[in-house]
Amino acid sequence: MTRELFWLTLTVILTGLLWVPYMINRSQVRGLGGTMGNPTRTDKPHAEWANRLMFAHDNAVENLVIFAPLILILNAIDYSSKWTVLAAAVYFWARVAHVFVYMLGVPVFRTVAFTVGFIAQAVLVLGIFQIV
Repeated sequence: MTRELFWLTLTVILTGLLWVPYMINRSQVRGLGGTMGNPTRTDKPHAEWANRLMFAHDNAVENLVIFAPLILILNAIDYSSKWTVLAAAVYFWARVAHVFVYMLGVPVFRTVAFTVGFIAQAVLVLGIFQIV
C-alpha cells in the first residue's frame, strides 16, 4: 500500500464514522423509535453541534468524491512524490480539523481547514501531471 493510499484509507474511515455521534444525539433526543422511523416535520431537533456535524459529514462525503479518485489515479499511474504524500496527509488532517471546528461552530477556522484541504487536492492534481 502506498502512503497516499494509507491516507485515503484513513479518510474513508473518518468519513464512514462521522454519522455515529449525530445518530447517538438523535437517539437521545427522539428515542430509538424516532431514530429508526422516517423523518417528519414535527421531529424534535438535534442539538446544534449534531446539526453542524451532519453538515460536516455531508461536506466530507462531497470532498471524498474528489480526493479518492485523485489518489487512485496517482496509484494507477504509479506516481508518488514527497509532495503527493504530504498533500494526502495534509488533506486527512485538514478534514479532521474541519469536522471538529465545524461541530464546535467556529466559522473562520472551518473555512481555513476547508481551504487547506482544497489546496492539498490541487497539489494532488499537479502530481497527476507530474509537476510536483
